[in-house]
Amino acid sequence: MLSGFYTAASGVLTNQRALNLNANNMANVKTPGYREQRLIKTTFEEEFLRMQGGKSTSMGSGSLMTAAASQAVSFKPGDLTETGGAYDLALGGDGYFVIQGENGEYLTRNGNFRMDAEGYLSLNGIGRLMGENGPVRPGNEGFQVDEQGTFRNGKGDILGTLRIVMPDIPENMQFYENGMFQAGNAQLLPVNTAVIQGSLEGSNVDLSAEMTRTMEIQRAFQSCSKALTIIDQMNQKTVSEIGKI
Repeated sequence: MLSGFYTAASGVLTNQRALNLNANNMANVKTPGYREQRLIKTTFEEEFLRMQGGKSTSMGSGSLMTAAASQAVSFKPGDLTETGGAYDLALGGDGYFVIQGENGEYLTRNGNFRMDAEGYLSLNGIGRLMGENGPVRPGNEGFQVDEQGTFRNGKGDILGTLRIVMPDIPENMQFYENGMFQAGNAQLLPVNTAVIQGSLEGSNVDLSAEMTRTMEIQRAFQSCSKALTIIDQMNQKTVSEIGKI
């Protein structure tokens, strides 16, 4: 009975975490450049497996309790939408914009920039867009960016080049709820990617798929919760019967 309790409790916690991720995905369905997250599930039985010589070797018998192994991020690109906004930027290939925030540099595909009070291009609530020589400050004479990421003022004077980077191992980056990344253990490499002014990349979240997946997780959550209730009732009955002896 104790094993059944732990199995049900593990299922509740794992499915609650999966629900939280799905809810975050749906909340960011309109966030430019957002990347959906997934919870990778496993079992304690599978956790006993070890790779030896390219083959999985069982290290013993374990429980089939569900556990959260890790969170995965889908790096599938979102669709590009033409906005006509002078400060809206999109990347036509691999790579990330670099944003200087209060807690270090962030990486993002969100190109929904605005000019801050000091004339710098910035991402609202995050920080300033970085060029190769520091934050991008286009001034008030207008702003143009070519496909190579070179930005000019309204007079055509070159002000610098956008800093576009690509992590060597994207999975090693640290993901944040608002679609921002930090390098984490990944090494950042410069990358040549077409920059498209006047367009935004949407999120890669499929709302219909998320709603379907949420219903599936809710059913699993309810099943585990019901199992916990039944086990609790059985325990209460057992205690009551022992008390009569």
